[in-house]
Amino acid sequence: MPLPGAIVALDVGTAKIGVAACDAGRTLVFPVTTVMRRSVAKDAEVLAKLCREREAKMLVVGLPDQNERMAKLARQVGDAVATRAGLAVHYHDEGFSSAEARARIEELRLLRSRVDEVAATVILESWLATQAR
Repeated sequence: MPLPGAIVALDVGTAKIGVAACDAGRTLVFPVTTVMRRSVAKDAEVLAKLCREREAKMLVVGLPDQNERMAKLARQVGDAVATRAGLAVHYHDEGFSSAEARARIEELRLLRSRVDEVAATVILESWLATQAR
C-alpha cells in the first residue's frame, strides 16, 4: 500500500461531491462532508484545503465505468485537487457506491442528504480492501 497516512476520498457528481476520509492508520473510514459543485477550479480549491486540513497523504476518487461524461468529470476534479494539494490520486471503480450508500442510510436512519459522503465512504472502503490483498 502506498504512503502510510490519512486518505481523502471523493464521490464526484454533477451537483455535489461527497467527501470521506480515513485516519492515518487506515483503520476507520468516515463520511466528512458534501461540497456543492461550482466549477472544477473552485471545487479543487475547496477540496485541496480540506485535504491539507486532514493531512491527507493520498486522494482516492470514485470512477464510474458506465458513464464516460461522469468519468471525465471525476478525472478532471481528481486531477485538479491532486495537483493543487500535491497528492497522488488513485481512481477506483465506484460500482454501486450510491446504491450501497442509500442502503446504509436506510439501515442507520441517517439523513438522506448525506448520501454523497456515505458513497465516498463506500469507495474508500472498497479501495482500501483492494490494497490489503
